[in-house]
This record gives sequence, C-alpha cells and structure tokens, in this order.
Amino acid sequence: MAEKQNMNDDSLITLVDDKGNETLYQILFTFQPDESDKGYVLLVPDDAQPGEQVDVTAFAYYPDEDGSATEAEFFEIEDDAEWEMVEGVLDTFLNDPNMQ
Repeated sequence: MAEKQNMNDDSLITLVDDKGNETLYQILFTFQPDESDKGYVLLVPDDAQPGEQVDVTAFAYYPDEDGSATEAEFFEIEDDAEWEMVEGVLDTFLNDPNMQ
C-alpha cells in the first residue's frame, strides 16, 4: 500500500492510503543507521490511550538533505533483515528507560 504523509506538527502525521482514507498517527521516533541512506519512522495511532497495547507501524524513507521526512514518501519495509534491525531498535527503545 503506497501511503503519503502530511506533517501536521512535529509529532503528528496523517497517512492517506490508496483508497483516500486518512489516519492520524503520532511519531514514536525516527532513526537513520550510520551504514544506511534510509531513515525509518515508527508510528502509533494518535488515539491510543496510555498503557494501551497498540501496534507500532514502521516505514522506511529517504530523508531530505536536512534529514527530515517532510517531503519524503514512506515505503513499506519488505526485507527480513531490515525488519529485524527495526524491531531490534524498537525493542531497545521500549526496554531502556533512558530512551523514552
């Protein structure tokens, strides 16, 4: 599913799916590994309640010159090794109190 993004502010993003449905997400965090020209963004639904278990959505993107994703198009992560790397970063984020 090709999804487009529009930045509403620094922490919210609206994704529009192929059918035109809009969903508001909060940016959990972004990162770019040193060895990659891709950046990654991890999102949670904006209407998620504190303590509620939610699915984290992850996308890859090619950052703009300043490192942002404001004009970038997100794309799905399809490579298993890439998914494992993203899941490892997410696990570290969720389990390290200094990262939250």
